[in-house]
Amino acid sequence: MEKSPPAAEARTEAQAPARASILPGLGACLGIALVAAWLGARLPLIGGAVLAILIGILVANVRRLPAATKPGITFCSKKVLQSAIIALGGGLSLGQVWHTGRESLAVMFCTLATALLAAYLIGKLMRVHPKLASLVGVGTGICGGSAIAAIAPIIQAADDDIAFAISTVFLFNVVAVVVFPLIGHLLRLSDTGFGIWAGTAINDTSSVVAAGYAYSQHAGEYATITKLARTTMIVPVAIAFAVFMARNANATGAFQLAKVFPWFILAFLGAAILNTCGILGPVLPGWCNTAGKFLIIVALAGVGLGTNLRAMVKTGPRPILLGLAVWALVAVASLGIQAVASQW
Repeated sequence: MEKSPPAAEARTEAQAPARASILPGLGACLGIALVAAWLGARLPLIGGAVLAILIGILVANVRRLPAATKPGITFCSKKVLQSAIIALGGGLSLGQVWHTGRESLAVMFCTLATALLAAYLIGKLMRVHPKLASLVGVGTGICGGSAIAAIAPIIQAADDDIAFAISTVFLFNVVAVVVFPLIGHLLRLSDTGFGIWAGTAINDTSSVVAAGYAYSQHAGEYATITKLARTTMIVPVAIAFAVFMARNANATGAFQLAKVFPWFILAFLGAAILNTCGILGPVLPGWCNTAGKFLIIVALAGVGLGTNLRAMVKTGPRPILLGLAVWALVAVASLGIQAVASQW
């Protein structure tokens, strides 16, 4: 048998440690993700994604992690996170989103603009770091953890900022599930009106579903579809952030844009188009959705393991106050636009 050339053997030997180096960290993230997913199924209001971050932060800050776990943790918090977004695209039907969500488009665009502008202006006033303010803005304006996961690699956000943004957005999701149905009944919102309000002003899907169905069956269905339509805003917003980052870089625009451009967002859109055209068949989209949600849990376990709790504490309450202000403005804007358009 012919022997491999020495150069090829050297390459193989060099590649093996590189592949093996991510395994300890990857194993740690998977272990936490399995526990978080199991707990999240029993505590759906919190969800596996938030639990993965909390468990990861607890583990990382209670005991010092071995250095060998760092490459795998970084791999999960970056690459696995992007893969999760792509997989979620395979479970999204653009046709269904457009057919049912077009009535909420005006509200959706206005609330998104409100969230981004408020996060920028109030964040500047409160002296919150621009990257953290951006994550709070997109998390509140689009779809919570998924939007934060999509934008974070584009703006090169630190794990501490990601964890803080997701925790802040989650806090107001929990409040919304309790408060929104009460306010809806006080204002005598129609089922459609409440569905649009919940779908545009509550962030996490599970919280949207919980609040919507607590109001009525029809409100729950409409809130869910509105939320799906809102998820598609990840694509233009991610591209806009990439262009902004490129224009503010020192390198030439074309080169820098190619470097920071969110190619995984195009893959997300491509997967959604394949599903919309029926190419993925009737079964695969469901698997894509399930896989995407679990991969986000794995990735956020990595984010938690890479988070410095002391740094988060030093940040203080300002990001939480920013999240409260942005969330309140989005909720009021959604109701105000519906009132003007007589959609109540």
